[in-house]
Amino acid sequence: MKRIVSLTVALVIFYSQIFAQGQQQEQNLQETARSFMRSGDFDNAILVLNRALQADTKNLDLQKDLVLAYYYKRDYVRAKAGVEALLANENADVVSYQLAGNVYKALEEAKEAEKMYKKALKKYPKSGALYSEYGELLWAQKEFSAIDQWKKGIETDPSYAGNYYNAALYYYHTKDKVWAIVYGEIFVNMESLTERGSAMKKLLLDSYKEKLFADVDMMKDQDSKNNFTKAFLQAMSKQASLTNKGLNTEVLTMIRTRFILDWFANYASKFPFKLFDYQQQLIREGMFDAYNQWLFGTVENLPAYENWTKTHNEEYTSFSTFQKGRVFKMPAGQFYQ
Repeated sequence: MKRIVSLTVALVIFYSQIFAQGQQQEQNLQETARSFMRSGDFDNAILVLNRALQADTKNLDLQKDLVLAYYYKRDYVRAKAGVEALLANENADVVSYQLAGNVYKALEEAKEAEKMYKKALKKYPKSGALYSEYGELLWAQKEFSAIDQWKKGIETDPSYAGNYYNAALYYYHTKDKVWAIVYGEIFVNMESLTERGSAMKKLLLDSYKEKLFADVDMMKDQDSKNNFTKAFLQAMSKQASLTNKGLNTEVLTMIRTRFILDWFANYASKFPFKLFDYQQQLIREGMFDAYNQWLFGTVENLPAYENWTKTHNEEYTSFSTFQKGRVFKMPAGQFYQ
């Protein structure tokens, strides 16, 4: 009996070692392929990945890397074949569907892409990335229903930045005065170090200057049925007189400070909102001036902003240090559209 047990244990150890060696070999091949991709040698990456897949045909990571290699090589026909194999894998994840979307878009197969996104969202109904990219596909076809996808993405996956970016751009080009500002500022706090972040700062400044205070009647052409919109505009309209001599970063700081004080006095209990909580925190800690300079001053007048950082070095340093040590995320349950 002891010999049988010993033999069984020995066999388990033996096959475990073989399995581990196989896994290590696959990982080595995958890293080799990725190294080739990083250097732009997509042919060798494809060769290595195909060899690895011969040993493990259902390996999802290897399948994704192969599709990516074909995509980078601009061999979209083979990339599509790889996508079909990838999506046939029962373990296909969100990234798998994102890769498929990129390939279908590259081939200009919009109907196939749309069908794929609908299938993907049934499987992953809380994926902000999929809502964002499906909306972008619809928008490329001039379908205004794209905004419904971005709104759904914000509602179901509020920590994903892309939907705020797309929704802010959409609303900036409509008569709406609220959501480009709200979603735009959320996005900048989520993604501040990219070109999109810099562009969104400019859109925010333009939204305040060209849209929000453009009409004496701030509620003109706005959604009067949305209580959050009404509350936002009512609080902002009380600050309209501050714009009589124009709008700049300093004036915006005053307007937004008074807005937050009014919001927390009258509306915050009904509409809890992380963005406004953050602004209130900055006011309390004496960093709101620096935050508004960072948000608007950099795009309004860069030399003036750089001069401000020198003359207010302590404020600038405190805010910069604070900002680097935090990650801004919107919580669930604060969707008011």
